[in-house]
Parts: sequence; C-alpha cells; structure tokens
Amino acid sequence: MSNLNTTASKGGILSRLIKWLRSGKGQRCIIMITFMTVPLLLLIGFTYLPFFKMFEFSFFNMKYIGERKFIGLDNYRDVLADKEVMNSLMLAVYYLIGSFIQLALALYFATMLSFKTKGGSFFKGTIFFPYLISGIAMGFIFKFFYTRGFVFDTVLTRLGFELENLPYWLRDKGINNVSLVATSVWKYMGQNMVLFIGAIMSVDKELYESASLDGANRWHQFRYIILPSISTIIVLNMILSITGSLSAFEPPYVITGGTRGTATFFLLMHNMAHRHQKVGKASAMALILFSLIIIVTIAQKLIFKYVFSDSNEDVSKKTARMLRKQRAKEAMR
Repeated sequence: MSNLNTTASKGGILSRLIKWLRSGKGQRCIIMITFMTVPLLLLIGFTYLPFFKMFEFSFFNMKYIGERKFIGLDNYRDVLADKEVMNSLMLAVYYLIGSFIQLALALYFATMLSFKTKGGSFFKGTIFFPYLISGIAMGFIFKFFYTRGFVFDTVLTRLGFELENLPYWLRDKGINNVSLVATSVWKYMGQNMVLFIGAIMSVDKELYESASLDGANRWHQFRYIILPSISTIIVLNMILSITGSLSAFEPPYVITGGTRGTATFFLLMHNMAHRHQKVGKASAMALILFSLIIIVTIAQKLIFKYVFSDSNEDVSKKTARMLRKQRAKEAMR
C-alpha cells in the first residue's frame, strides 16, 4: 500500500512539474537558464580552462608535442633576464603615448561633431571607416604607404621635401616605431570617437542652454559639463587603449615582421610559441603580460578616480561655480 502511495505521489509531482514547464512562467525560466548556461559553458571552456592550462604550462619546459619537463619558475626567470623581451616592453611606451594622442584627437572630433556641423555625417563616417578595415589589410596598406619612394614620400616631395633628406620610415630605428604607432592611431581613433559621441549626445541639452545664458563659452561647456558627464566612457577608453598598447601585435607583425627593433612583447610571445615551439616560456610571457595589464589598469583607474573625484556632483553646480569665479575675476579688473 505504501509503495502505491509513493508511486502516486511521485506521479503527481512529475505531472505538476510537466504542467509548470509548459506554463508561461516555466518557459521563461527555461529560456533564462538556457541563455545563462550556454554562454557560461562557452566562457569556461574557451577562456578559463585554457587560462589555467596556460598557467600550468608556464612551469614546464615543453613543446606542443613531446616530453614535458617540470622546471618550476625557470621560465619566468628566463623571460625577466632576456634583454630582447625587456626592450620589447619599452616599445609599449610608444604605443601608450600614441593611445593618449589617439584619445585626445577622438575626444576633440567627437566634441566638434556632436553639435551642428556642416557635413558632420560625412566626417563621422570618414573618421570611423578605418576601424572597419581588417588589421591585416591595414598592415599591407601602410607597408606600401611607408615604402621608400611610394605614397608618403611622394606626397612629401610634392610639398617641397627632398627625397634624399627623408628617412626610411620602416628601416630607421629612430622613426620606425613612431610610424607603426601612427597606423594604430589612424585605425582606432574612429572607434573611440563614436563612443565619445554617444556619451556626449546623452548629456541633457538644457545644461548647454543654461550655461550659454549665463555666459559660458564652448570651452567652459566642455570643461564643466561634457568632461565630467562622460568621465566613465573616458575611463573605459583609456583602459582599452592601455591594454591595446601593451599587447600591440598587428602593425609590427604585418608591416615590419618585428625586424629592426620593432618587435613588441606580444609579437615575441607569438614567435616564441609558434616559431620556436617554446610553449612553456611563451606561457610565462603571457602571464607576465596579463599581470602588467592588471597592474596598469588598476593604477590608471585609481589615478583617474582621484583626478575626477567630484565627477558625480551635479554638473550645473560646477557651471555655476565656474561662472562665479569668472565674474569675480572680471570685477577685480
């Protein structure tokens, strides 16, 4: 008798479960669980598990195929003692400076094009277009652009420069890394500009009108309204730019092949893993790069938070405070 009751209760629970799953609420729960589970499994399978395996490989002397020998921290010591690797880290300074120039230009164009400008849509599309070009294609474009006697030299000679006095843009060690950084600025400035424009367009237009009535010019509106209002997007773009400067790969790989002192840390890591088959050392380099990116990102966020510590205040109060200072200066004259 008890077995019959147990079977009946299980059948009742199962029928209620099936009924609930067929209901609208049950269907919504299934969809939510599916949309949460599938991306999570993909993230674990293609990101976290490979990361932990890479961490394991960094303690071995190994190739992709063959015997593995545990050597502890020797790979990390070899990387830190390698002069070529340390010199490649110094190249990140070029790309870091280029990223700040890129952000400044993107913010300038975004501010100009966020207001009514003749041909604004055309300029937005023109500046954003390079971002749509593949990195490999971009590399080949600039490889011919910088080649001796080709496009860039032709333009400069038409402007009055002598070809003999022009440097070899990709061969001279004093200028080749600057040339590569310029390609990154050209490609990614449009992406940053679009993000800035989206943030600027979300600022309440009444703030501009109020500030204009009180005597604020465009610079005051930018400094006391636009800049504090989009500080979050600026931080995001700075993090992406700094991360990109530390892991630059496509320009030196395609344009110069890493020759003549243009090999970045990421390019050396790629060659270490795929050309020299030193998987353990390449894994150690990847983890060192990951650590550097984390440290620089945290430091940058702290610095930016300190500089914009009052960014959450009402921007209209900032405008009023600025105008009071301006009027006080005018009264003292």
